[in-house]
Amino acid sequence: MAKTVVVVIREDPTKTHRPVEALRIALGLVAGSHLTTVVLLGEAIRLLSGDMEDIVDADILEKYLPSIHHLNVPFVLSRNTDRSLIDEKFHVRYESEDEIRSFIHSVNRVLVF
Repeated sequence: MAKTVVVVIREDPTKTHRPVEALRIALGLVAGSHLTTVVLLGEAIRLLSGDMEDIVDADILEKYLPSIHHLNVPFVLSRNTDRSLIDEKFHVRYESEDEIRSFIHSVNRVLVF
């Protein structure tokens, strides 16, 4: 039976390769049988901004973004996020911090980066 999985990315993609690697892992989970959602917190929202100039491993991220878009990987961002920074082609929903916290507690598995 499929598990519900959340990949929480909270690290700054301009300082470490881990956020891009976390998206790669999430993409693999989405392509499998798991119901996977990605939660982006803080500076991690840059992964969906379209401005990849300062992102570590931006060349790798560029390779994965079309598949992420094609598979409609669901993203959850804070309601306080500046929505003008987010590329509209991605499947994003905006929730309060309490809603995000409740959502994370409701799933079967959580991976945090």
